[in-house]
Amino acid sequence: MSENSKSTTIIGNALPNLPWEDRPEGSIEPMWRFSQNPIIGWNPMPSGARAYNSAVVPYGDGFVGVFRVDSKSGRAGLHFGTSPDAINWQLENDLIEWVDEAGNPNPNSYAYDPRVVKIEDTFYITWCDDLKGASIGMGYTKDFKTFVKTENPLMPFNRNGVLFPRKINGEYVLLSRPSDSAHTPFGDIFLSHSKDMTYWGKHRHVMSSGGSGWWQGTKIGAGPIPIETKEGWLLFYHGVSGTCNGFVYSIGAALLDLEDPSKVLYRTRGYLLTPEKEYETTGFVPNVAFPCATMYDAPTGRIAIYYGAADTYSAVAFTQVDDLIEYIKNDSEV
Repeated sequence: MSENSKSTTIIGNALPNLPWEDRPEGSIEPMWRFSQNPIIGWNPMPSGARAYNSAVVPYGDGFVGVFRVDSKSGRAGLHFGTSPDAINWQLENDLIEWVDEAGNPNPNSYAYDPRVVKIEDTFYITWCDDLKGASIGMGYTKDFKTFVKTENPLMPFNRNGVLFPRKINGEYVLLSRPSDSAHTPFGDIFLSHSKDMTYWGKHRHVMSSGGSGWWQGTKIGAGPIPIETKEGWLLFYHGVSGTCNGFVYSIGAALLDLEDPSKVLYRTRGYLLTPEKEYETTGFVPNVAFPCATMYDAPTGRIAIYYGAADTYSAVAFTQVDDLIEYIKNDSEV
């Protein structure tokens, strides 16, 4: 699309202060990296060694986020952060202090890979929690001052809990990746339904790993909150390849049916982004590009994708929705 053209493909709000950088001259890739990556490096605050795989959203006149931070003991926890421009972030040194619904302290054993979504007037947060094994944690906040931890929505073992940004046919919908404990050698994407955000059922299979592309042959998992478009729910996800030197995490995308998101309409045959830059290939865990958040400006169709790199850095990539959807349709494998 030309820079001056307008898109109404995304069903959502304008965000004129969305971070953006034009596609590099001569590039034909559907997704391109921010030239100033990484935006968060080693030792981002006194208590933390690495901040990555995190979730950011617009809030007020700026931006806020819930960040996975690995402490210098190696244990992961969730920290709050703010930014005027969604590029330069100030992270709080202390962990988020969770309370239960009665206001009593309710800390996490560990917590990592959060997602944040606004549904009506509430920001819901999901993450990987500990329920006698890897499970999905859930909580909410209305003001990013008080954080309430609710019941775990699903049994272990499970990861990559991602809520849709609105009810579908009167029910909340949650994506997840059930598997076994630790770094599993398998995993597909499923979804579950709830009328009250407490009791979850009507589980449906969405997508399997594999296909002709080795980049997602080992396992897959939902990434950022799905984006509602006129063409379907745009879901960015990670695909994992098992190589002789370990796992490689790449980024792909799919379009899901608006009324029945267990139905995949289109899905990228090849990856959109795979570890190539030094900050993606070298770090605490090499060869990882792990998307956890997007922000978009609906009138222009611009999308910024926030991803963790090498389990060490936070990075940003960009795409334009119409160009991306055309790319997905032209090289789809469902």
